[in-house]
Amino acid sequence: MLHRRIYQFFIIYLLGLLVLFSVKYLLDLSDYVIPGLEDLAQTFRTVFLRYVSDVVDTISVAVIGQVISVFMAIVVGVLGRQTTWFGSFIKVAAYNVQAYPIVAIAPIIFILFGDGFLSRLLIAAMICYFPILLSVISIMSEPVHDIEHFYRVTGRMRWQLEVKIRAFENLNKLTTVISGSATLAMAGTIVAEFIAANAGIGYSIRIALYQSDLAKILTALFLIGITLSVYQGLLEIAGYLVKKGWASH
Repeated sequence: MLHRRIYQFFIIYLLGLLVLFSVKYLLDLSDYVIPGLEDLAQTFRTVFLRYVSDVVDTISVAVIGQVISVFMAIVVGVLGRQTTWFGSFIKVAAYNVQAYPIVAIAPIIFILFGDGFLSRLLIAAMICYFPILLSVISIMSEPVHDIEHFYRVTGRMRWQLEVKIRAFENLNKLTTVISGSATLAMAGTIVAEFIAANAGIGYSIRIALYQSDLAKILTALFLIGITLSVYQGLLEIAGYLVKKGWASH
């Protein structure tokens, strides 16, 4: 799983570079517009350590934001799984929170909390929360009739058991959604850093953009991609181990 994620990223990144350099040489663009391979390699060596530190900062915020969003989605999904007035109210309230685009809410967050860690964390959590919520509510609202019927007939059905049954039967879906939400969490953190933060790889990309330094941006994209690929691969491995361990009990 992990090695597949990594080599897939390398293929995509190298194809992107191939297209970029093809445009450069076909249109005879200067190194100021699109840097040559030598300039790119030199920039990579110069900013590598600093950008690695920035990416670690960003991924740490993204991971915490993702954990918060997963926890919130599970709570809302469990509370809203029933077709009662309360369940419907919980779902509608959760959907309405996401009715506003994050770009419109981000300035309010930065005004209230400044441009530090908390603002980046909130934006990361909000961006990756909604896709997880939709999947969790869908899974928790769909009964597993064959299994649940047995426990209802025998009088042993409890809400905790109901949640466990539905989660186990859809563990592959949950793992896929959580792994995919890592991309949104990372993107949300980078967006927050790009808009008005003072740390992280998004902040470094903003500086590189102001400097019109494409080599730095390409270096940042490489480090973002490889870090995210490793993280998603680890999430998939963790999901596999959880399912294997759960099935053995």
